[in-house]
Amino acid sequence: MTSPNRTRSVAGRVAIVTGAASGMGRATALLLASEGAKVAVTDLDLAACEAVAAEAGPHAKAFALDVSDGEVIRTTVAAIADHFGGIDILVNNAGISAFCPLDADDYDAVWHRAVAILLTAHQRMVRAALPYLRRSDAARIVNIASTEGLGATPGDTPYVAAKTGVTGLTRGLAVDLGKEGITVNCICPGPIHTGMTNDVPDNDKLVFAKRRTALRRYGDPEEVAHVTLSLVLPAASYITGAVIPVDGGLMARNA
Repeated sequence: MTSPNRTRSVAGRVAIVTGAASGMGRATALLLASEGAKVAVTDLDLAACEAVAAEAGPHAKAFALDVSDGEVIRTTVAAIADHFGGIDILVNNAGISAFCPLDADDYDAVWHRAVAILLTAHQRMVRAALPYLRRSDAARIVNIASTEGLGATPGDTPYVAAKTGVTGLTRGLAVDLGKEGITVNCICPGPIHTGMTNDVPDNDKLVFAKRRTALRRYGDPEEVAHVTLSLVLPAASYITGAVIPVDGGLMARNA
């Protein structure tokens, strides 16, 4: 296997970002584009994706993508590879909230949807992109999980189970693909200002952050995006199977 050019640049690299219409996905797509990457901005809402792609610049293109549909994943990934001439980077970011008490009537439905979107979609995206990633000299996969995959909040078992699955999937993929030089890493964001946290009152966020995080604040989507960028650089060639909290010290703090 030829060693990749270990630069600290993603200029000219082709990246897919799922869930890129808002929040961390949007921040990641914009950051990668600003660094010269060609970015496939994907999400359910095509109009929102087109707005992000327009903001990202001429080398970004919007694609509608329902990650819960395996056939749509296959056709969309193929269309992206055809449009850009390959794939070098995959960022599995698409997600949903799945808070649900154990005795809720709709628990099974919430569970199945959480696993489908938060976990099964990740492996489907990887398998669909793999033929193209194998042609890259610096293929990178980043899965976005959560600190809920490292601990648990009461009443959140579908989300906790799915996100914990993402950390395990990441390690398994890293082992399977390591011999091919394809790195697979996982980021576990903590409390971040995103659409999922918009409904949390500002004062509640402040109290939680001061009580639970070392930095005493919520993070911004861009702070997660910069860690993703670091992991997808060609120079990041000897880090794989890592599960990295980006949580303001949430997991480090006991009291």
